[in-house]
Amino acid sequence: MRSEKQIEKRLRKEIIKMGGLALKFVSPGIAGVPDRIILLPIGNALFVELKAPGKKLRPLQIKRKKELEALGFKVYVIDSYKGIGDLIKEVEI
Repeated sequence: MRSEKQIEKRLRKEIIKMGGLALKFVSPGIAGVPDRIILLPIGNALFVELKAPGKKLRPLQIKRKKELEALGFKVYVIDSYKGIGDLIKEVEI
């Protein structure tokens, strides 16, 4: 079973291969924000919350996800290498 750290490392590698950035997203004073902000060519931005396999979002993370989606951003929750592949297929340019 893969750890959250391994999944995060693979995500970063795959996004860089696409010509994008997978930046660690930290927001002092605001808990529950996603782990990574993904910046892709042509001005696309999205957020990714990484979880250990089978783990679920905490209530505050669900709230932050809904807030970002209400602003028009896509927010993905990834807990596997397959989830990374699914994300890449969806956002490929």
